[in-house]
Amino acid sequence: MSRPAIRSRTEARTIGLLERALAAMSDIILGKETVLRQALTCLLARGHLLIEDLPGVGKTTLAHVLARTLGLRFQRIQFTSDMLPADILGVSVYDQERAAFRFHPGPIFSQLVLADEVNRATPKAQSALLEAMEEFQVTTEGETHPLPQPFFVIATQNPVHQIGTFPLPESQLDRFLMRLHMGYPDRVAERALLLGQERRSLLQALEPVLDPETLLRIQAEVPRLHVSEALVDYLQALLAYSREAPLFRNGLSPRAGLALLRCAQAWALLEGRDHVLPEDVQAVLPAVAGHRLQPAADHPAGDGDLSTALLEAVAVP
Repeated sequence: MSRPAIRSRTEARTIGLLERALAAMSDIILGKETVLRQALTCLLARGHLLIEDLPGVGKTTLAHVLARTLGLRFQRIQFTSDMLPADILGVSVYDQERAAFRFHPGPIFSQLVLADEVNRATPKAQSALLEAMEEFQVTTEGETHPLPQPFFVIATQNPVHQIGTFPLPESQLDRFLMRLHMGYPDRVAERALLLGQERRSLLQALEPVLDPETLLRIQAEVPRLHVSEALVDYLQALLAYSREAPLFRNGLSPRAGLALLRCAQAWALLEGRDHVLPEDVQAVLPAVAGHRLQPAADHPAGDGDLSTALLEAVAVP
């Protein structure tokens, strides 16, 4: 199927850069084109990403690949049960020469921060991320420090049934724009992985396709994509059904509605369009709503089933 015409050279260049970025990432993360497209969608929509899956399926590699491809400064924070908020945010140390305390920034002060195995830390340490993710700043001892731009948190977490994990509170989950599952590679991709070059070597050789300034420019284009009245009607119908149907414990919040709209716009941009279609909303809804929807007490379905049920229950206008 042919792509729709792009209106300007700037738009054509943007689409070309994004396609090159996806192609570069696909050379390292094999057989996961949809996951890569969703992850890039999340970053283009100025959101934070949560990746939940078993150890060893490529969660950390995905974060490294995104940082390298987008030309972002990268920091990895390994979350542990004895971690303190200061280990993330930084500390103030007394400077004898100045006779004053001097703030030493922590690893959160980077453009892309990998919070690895975030649910192995206590809720107190997890909460240190809240202000940074929401306000793009850090406040310590009454002083506010802005974070670099662009700023993203990619958090990985192991399934909650594994030993030594602390479930993320709902307020923390809601700060993540999207949640993805990597899953096992298919047989063809896994064979190429087994017989191919070691992923770490390929990662070191990966050249940036974008830079922070270009990424900020593309992010600014996302909210400009046209959204029709009919598309807004569809979005509101989805939100209303999630709030009224007995299937769900709680409905999707206005913040979730904004997240769904922004991700649909970013997905449409990756598809080479200047307007949003219902198919864009449907493509991103499971990743945007899956961690926000909970089944009612008398409904045994998992969150993946809830997203599917929501899409199936609401007709496109």
